[in-house]
Amino acid sequence: MSQPRFAGKHVVVTGATSGIGRAGALKIAREGGVVVATGRDEDRLASLRSELGPRCIVLKNDAAEVGAAEQLRDALTSLGPIHGLWLNAGYAEIASVREIGAEMFDRLMAANVRGPVLQMAALEDLLADDGAVLLTSSTSAYEGSPAASIYAATKGALVSLARCWSAALGSRGIRVNTLVPGPIDTEFRSFMPHSFRKDFETDVVSRLALGRIGTADEAASAAAFLLSNDSSYITGAQLLVDGGLVMH
Repeated sequence: MSQPRFAGKHVVVTGATSGIGRAGALKIAREGGVVVATGRDEDRLASLRSELGPRCIVLKNDAAEVGAAEQLRDALTSLGPIHGLWLNAGYAEIASVREIGAEMFDRLMAANVRGPVLQMAALEDLLADDGAVLLTSSTSAYEGSPAASIYAATKGALVSLARCWSAALGSRGIRVNTLVPGPIDTEFRSFMPHSFRKDFETDVVSRLALGRIGTADEAASAAAFLLSNDSSYITGAQLLVDGGLVMH
């Protein structure tokens, strides 16, 4: 009988207290991994801690804060090599072109771009050779939504970062890929007004080849594939999990 895919492996998942990150952290733990999960909300952290069990580590850590990456590094130094690093933490805001201001821009860039960049810089030398790094982007980077320009720009930046990092770390056998979720049934769009969200989701479903919203578990399965040795010859790639929303 073969071992579970993540047996004996340490996998860090940022933004793991909800949605795809939570589903992925639980899946990796079920498949034998020692998960280090981060998030901001105390109640959600406590809930995740109880579900993951004592083998795993759950930390309060906000990627948007300047010192968060070094705090995460300090917490992980004694753990041993990191076999999988999933930079998943992020959030969205929408605004028309004329409504965009410096504060909104800085918030989104801090959480969605600066956070992963600083985390990667801080943790790179803790990564095991032949390990895997995964960044969570979004189909928003390709959709051209008029109200999501800054969010889309942050997610497009992650695609570029992953390609550059895959070249930088390839000599160590470290693979760097991007998960590109489309419409997934999570709380991620809860910031939208209810009527806007309902119209948005109806419109999106009408454009999906599969005709339905995806589940967090479906996206988590794709993430686990990219973090496991099942994808040992894949790097610098983007895996769309979007029901056919973006076809290219």
